[in-house]
Amino acid sequence: MQTQQASKIFEALSSGLRLDIFRLLVRHAPDGLVQGDIARRLDIPSTNLSFHLRAIVHSGLAHVEREGRFMRYKANIPLMLDIVAYLTEECCSGNPEACQRFRDASPAGRILPRRVD
Repeated sequence: MQTQQASKIFEALSSGLRLDIFRLLVRHAPDGLVQGDIARRLDIPSTNLSFHLRAIVHSGLAHVEREGRFMRYKANIPLMLDIVAYLTEECCSGNPEACQRFRDASPAGRILPRRVD
């Protein structure tokens, strides 16, 4: 991943509302949610939601599929994992034992899969 792409993703998630939307899509992966369901679950007016969904889709963090008259939004889980990897790839200057201690001490260590080399 290039720094420019990572910056674009972080910019898309810099809004608390967009972060909530993306986390909701992640929670409902791989099926995603239609725009009306997102609006109801987060109590967001549809017009406001469209603006934020466009930014998320433009960043690549989600994609949209037409289902008849509805639009279904799905999180791009591989890209989400890529951004986590981008943030952590140089952790501890290549000392995997130190990184593992940090993972073990973090709630993320229970969520993220262990690295297999």
